[in-house]
Amino acid sequence: MSIAENVARVRANIARAAGEAGRASGEILLVGASKMNDAAACRAAIAAGIDALGENRVQEMTEKLAQHAYDGAPLHFIGHLQRNKVNQVVGKVDVIESVGSEELLARIEARAAALGLVQDVLLEVNIGGEDAKSGFAPEAVRAAAQRAAALEHVRLRGLMCIPPVAQEPHGSVPYFQRVRALFVDINENLYHNRLDMLSMGMSGDYEDAVRSGATVVRVGTAIFGARDYT
Repeated sequence: MSIAENVARVRANIARAAGEAGRASGEILLVGASKMNDAAACRAAIAAGIDALGENRVQEMTEKLAQHAYDGAPLHFIGHLQRNKVNQVVGKVDVIESVGSEELLARIEARAAALGLVQDVLLEVNIGGEDAKSGFAPEAVRAAAQRAAALEHVRLRGLMCIPPVAQEPHGSVPYFQRVRALFVDINENLYHNRLDMLSMGMSGDYEDAVRSGATVVRVGTAIFGARDYT
């Protein structure tokens, strides 16, 4: 199937899942996770009406920016961001979804201040407590959100998570529900309902994420096809 056909199919699945949860499909932002896909594939996704594109790797993102791969769509950084690469990302993307430490938050604030801009971010929650993944522990994310509120050049938009790989159908749902509860608490009690992004769900579980309250889903292989890691 073509990228356009895949985008249409994913949107239909989102609409169905949203309807099952009593939500409108327009509430959900579809981010095409374009890692390892070239500029032509990015342009095809934009032509198909993707809401935004998301990149995982700074070098790949930089190369495709030079090729104008993302023209016409917002760009999110969705991968692990090393502190020494902050300068290459701040101001180049619309949203940094993967802010997983207060040190990284401070680096982003400093770079945004130097550029005279406000950088939109999400706080990444390591909801499964996995050593191999970055992100705030669930019990630490509220304090990080308070810290973000005090920064002048960072604007917190919400939370993001990547749950452990599910071992059974719908296995991600309990993790999604926990992150949703954190989002609601922070949004209502700290941010006066100003947060608007809850980024959960990828190709294998985005429908469950929508049913669980996600407002952003990051879909790669279901749009662009299987990645070739060889």
